Amino acid sequence: MSFLYEKVISKALYSLDPETAHQVGLRGMGLLGACAPLRLLMERSLTPKGGRPIEAFGLKFPNHIGLAAGFDKDGIGWRGAAALGFGHVEVGTVTPKAQPGNEKPRVFRYPELNAVVNAYGFPNAGAQALYDRLSKHPGRGQRVCPLGINIGKNKATANEQAHEDYLTCFKLLAPLADYVVVNISSPNTTGLRALQDRAPLVTLLSTLAQENRSVAGGPVPLLLKIAPDLNPNQLADIVSVVGECGFAGIIATNTTITRPPGTEACSPGRGGLSGAPLLERSLQVVRFLAKEADGRIPIVGCGGILSAKDAGRFMDEGACLVQVYSGLIFRGPELAREVAEGLAWRQRAWA
Repeated sequence: MSFLYEKVISKALYSLDPETAHQVGLRGMGLLGACAPLRLLMERSLTPKGGRPIEAFGLKFPNHIGLAAGFDKDGIGWRGAAALGFGHVEVGTVTPKAQPGNEKPRVFRYPELNAVVNAYGFPNAGAQALYDRLSKHPGRGQRVCPLGINIGKNKATANEQAHEDYLTCFKLLAPLADYVVVNISSPNTTGLRALQDRAPLVTLLSTLAQENRSVAGGPVPLLLKIAPDLNPNQLADIVSVVGECGFAGIIATNTTITRPPGTEACSPGRGGLSGAPLLERSLQVVRFLAKEADGRIPIVGCGGILSAKDAGRFMDEGACLVQVYSGLIFRGPELAREVAEGLAWRQRAWA
């Protein structure tokens, strides 16, 4: 399949503008998930061999690698993604109300750098639409792999009321999720990253932690997704607040607003950069978080993973799981199996 993807499928997708190519890939994944015989065939051919389930924040994952949020914003293709061998799939980011996102063009692809810049701005059909779609399928603990739901705020919502948006999404969607991720790190919603400052972060996380106690079916693991552009003091504050509020883990990292050497021409001044150029910075953040948390908080590594070797570096720095998005674009559907099998020998258990 890797040969077919490299020589045929990727070339066809690269002939399309990046956002159209994304939609084609997502719809294909949705069709795969909806067709049981094809889904089973893919599961048999792409399910990683070896290893055993990994335990993290109270859940069992069939392998270390997941599909990051952003690829499947509305829960269209998550079953197809699971059939490709991912050990968890994260849908979203979803907001309380449907919104179109930022103006197009808003996705820029740089194959020579294995990089993508996106300025989407949380386009999605809204929390109710995602609820309606997911509620038709097996629920918490009954899926092939854990399903995470990544939640955010609407563009029109002021930061002072942001916790209300997150709470609205959480109340509706948490009963369907194996875990929930609070996204305050996208660079494409004006002011969103200010929620990473200590005071608003305490308000937001404590509000959700309180609500989590009354979720139907029991509390769900709550994770925080952070930016790669934070300084050490900010990262230390985040570790402290996450621990104080009883969150289950941290996902590090989202896309970066900086342009590392060699990427200066990548859509300057607009959007978040992902892919290979993000790898080193994301690793630095994971290293710092792991040292600061001292084993108390599980960390999910994300940013620039295009191979099992890249993923292994995250594990070496202290991550318990990893996620990919841009890597799927450049490496194709066999990436999940390659990474999972490459990491199968790493079997650290996390509470």
